[in-house]
Amino acid sequence: MKNYLLITVCLALLLNSCDKTQNTNKVVVSFSKEANEETLDGRLLLMLSTNDEKEPRFQIGTGLDAQLIFGMDVNGMKSEQEIVFDDSVFGFPYPSLNKVPPGEYNAQALLHTYETFNLSTGHTVKLPMDNGEGQQWNRSPGNVYSDPVKVTITEKGIQNLHITMDKVIPPIEEPEDTKWIKHIKIKSEKLSEFWGRDMYLGAHILLPKGFDEHPEAKYPLMIFHGHFPSDFGGFRTTPPDPETKPEYSSRFDIEGYNIIQQQEAYDFYKRWNEPDFPRFLIIEIQHPTPYYDDSYAVNSASQGPYGDAITHELIPYIEKEFRGLGEGWSRFLYGGSTGGWEALAVQVKYPEEYNGCFAACPDPIDFRAYCLTNIYEDENAYYYKSDHKAIEVPAHRDYLGHIQSTVRENNHLELVLGTKSRSGQQWDIWEATYSPQGEDGYPQRIWDKMTGEIDPEVAKYWQENYDLKHILERDWDKLGENLKGKIHIYCGDMDNYYLNNAVYLMEDFLESTTDPYYGGEVLYGDRAEHCWNGDPELPNHITRMRYNTMYVPKIMERIAKSAPKGADLTSWRYK
Repeated sequence: MKNYLLITVCLALLLNSCDKTQNTNKVVVSFSKEANEETLDGRLLLMLSTNDEKEPRFQIGTGLDAQLIFGMDVNGMKSEQEIVFDDSVFGFPYPSLNKVPPGEYNAQALLHTYETFNLSTGHTVKLPMDNGEGQQWNRSPGNVYSDPVKVTITEKGIQNLHITMDKVIPPIEEPEDTKWIKHIKIKSEKLSEFWGRDMYLGAHILLPKGFDEHPEAKYPLMIFHGHFPSDFGGFRTTPPDPETKPEYSSRFDIEGYNIIQQQEAYDFYKRWNEPDFPRFLIIEIQHPTPYYDDSYAVNSASQGPYGDAITHELIPYIEKEFRGLGEGWSRFLYGGSTGGWEALAVQVKYPEEYNGCFAACPDPIDFRAYCLTNIYEDENAYYYKSDHKAIEVPAHRDYLGHIQSTVRENNHLELVLGTKSRSGQQWDIWEATYSPQGEDGYPQRIWDKMTGEIDPEVAKYWQENYDLKHILERDWDKLGENLKGKIHIYCGDMDNYYLNNAVYLMEDFLESTTDPYYGGEVLYGDRAEHCWNGDPELPNHITRMRYNTMYVPKIMERIAKSAPKGADLTSWRYK
């Protein structure tokens, strides 16, 4: 570890050698009584941007277009109370205001508010409650913020800039029911008990053709896991709007991608109504937590029993209300990225409650390849081991291998957005899901957020409870018979986040298991990025919009092979 500490010290010395001056910067931030008269806890953020296209709060990230952000915890902040950002406040991509180059900037402040939870574990924690937006700090209703203001930073830094947060992000309207799509929300007794307050689960349900006309029919259930859905996505009953202005997708390098999305949504509606299409219920689940837009659909020490709540409360409620068959053989899981991990994890954790998972580009499913880190053998997550070189571990690449960000950068931005795993971002939610609960009630760190030094004790806990490949290998004698034919995994071999590395390790295990043989499939997309989902014929910018139909033939085959004697295979097969 001495080498990593030496690297950190050297980098700090290098940054200090680039100081423009030793002047103390000072930015004063407050919020008005008109914005909020209450005393507030939360994460106070100061943002600076050189891009005039949109507000600074919508420009924060780790890519090559990253803009500047600084953050601090506040407790009991009152209206008109002045909080000072100076050189001691940690920031990204510059660690201090004293590193910010001279120039013209747009400055903006925002307070991401926290709520106090008295957990059933006996701990009291302060966390941001989701307010219908899916844990997005820059647009969460109730957060107070300022309009951007122009500021000139000189060689002497910022002196006596005062920003008043006098605006409040408004509530988000709930989606309305239609003929095809229904919306439900239920209070979870399991989660409410854990969190010490009422907690809810929701879902958007796509009904099959003929639902009202066939009251005798009961339906299989397809569960689409993924990030927080504001409504059921990718379903449209009308052709693309001819007045729609084409928009360019930089991710896929395609002009008019918004129109393509509308067409795909309409094509799905038409396919959904074809006489030969099987009649299913499809649901997208809303299960944001105070840590993220999504619970990862499993039980965890710091987030509570989301796995049990979804499987034993939400799913049975939906099946009862919308005539689901209500048996394990009739339920199927699918999704990509976060949803891919969830599909596989839920199948593994509840092997008899579901009859198959289709996991596309899943988050790390073997922590020997936690992206590019082996949490069991590596000492540091930010730097490759070296006596004389500081080579950072990459976090994001394109299909040609060009790197946009590093693991250290990702984690330092998260540390600016929130301490104690409260950033609402990717690395922190993995920690909030997989880690044991610390003495303070927050998740224990898998590694030091500043230095990247890995905690082997926390890594061991992760392995035993959430390393899916390890769990399958450890427990295959108990799980194997219930998982035969149920595991399907798809990943691009140039996944942006290096997720294919863990899939390789999982495939090695699955293909070598013969007692019993797993009987599923693992496929890779040549030069395909995140999220390739198993179609070798079409580009991923199309297939990513076809999750709801592309696995149906495999599901029907699975039902035919595995449904128990006497199962209802006909009431839902009407034309």
